[in-house]
Amino acid sequence: MSTVIVPFAIVVLVVIVALFFDFINGFHDAANSIATVVSTRVLTPRLAVLWAAFFNFVAAFLFGVNVASTIGKGTIDPSIVTAWLLLATLLGAIAWDIITWWFGLPTSSSHALVGGLIGAGVVKGGWGVVQVAGVNKILIFIVLSPLIGLLAAIGLILLTARIGMHFHRSKADHVFRRLQLVSAALYSLGHGTNDAQKTMGIIAALLFAQGILGPTFYVPYYVIIIAGVAMGLGTWFGGWRIVRTMGMKITKLHPFGGFSAETAAASTLFATASLGIPVSTTHTIAGAIMGVGATRRLSAVRWGVARRIVYAWVLTIPAAAAIAALLYSLLSLAGLR
Repeated sequence: MSTVIVPFAIVVLVVIVALFFDFINGFHDAANSIATVVSTRVLTPRLAVLWAAFFNFVAAFLFGVNVASTIGKGTIDPSIVTAWLLLATLLGAIAWDIITWWFGLPTSSSHALVGGLIGAGVVKGGWGVVQVAGVNKILIFIVLSPLIGLLAAIGLILLTARIGMHFHRSKADHVFRRLQLVSAALYSLGHGTNDAQKTMGIIAALLFAQGILGPTFYVPYYVIIIAGVAMGLGTWFGGWRIVRTMGMKITKLHPFGGFSAETAAASTLFATASLGIPVSTTHTIAGAIMGVGATRRLSAVRWGVARRIVYAWVLTIPAAAAIAALLYSLLSLAGLR
């Protein structure tokens, strides 16, 4: 446990910044939950955001906190964590989220947070503080999560197309429009399960570092509640620049394609959350959308847009790490360690 105990007001400040990150996460990643259902015109944008916000919030209470534990103690050595280190981490992740939101790039808030932890942690304690096993798991799934989403979406789109061919096109379209409400809800549950837990992990790590949780790391119930509320509110306000990229610029979606993409991505998120792997919801749904487009023809996917997204994915962890490292260096120079 960290021996740097700060005034309670500082703890409150860092918790507020953490919740703001959670809000930005919901705001930035709202596109993940609603882009497909908006682009297929199953729901209006505002109704879609309300639908997603509700299930993002509910998710915080339905599934375990394995991902939160990975973030809280599986990224860097918990013994070096201080309020100031977490403040630099959160500000670094928030800065990168805002930069990529401005350019309409659907990057991962999760990986921005991981990058921030690594950057600030290395400045404080050197590379030895990095929990290699936990970070390797995250890095492996940077590649695997979009690939799994892509392959699962291809399988589902082929299956739904085979089923749909036995019905009149208008009937099939009507059915899949209704099914997409279910798949959008499932995806929002997966998003909330995975992403809200990152903020839970950060807040719990802070409370643990301050001795508030006692000798054993765990995620208190009140932390689950406030993180879920912040995520839901962020999703409600939405990030429309990224919605356009995810739902309209990668490929053209129809209801059965939107259903397949959301269902494939949701299945991937539920599986990884149960294993405690903090994957990117953005990577997963983007891969699934590309898979849907590729089943029509490869040219149906706008690979130029996809390439820009992948570049942003690759840059996220090092960019957030660099920003957090700089911020923590400045705090250290001011004697705030």
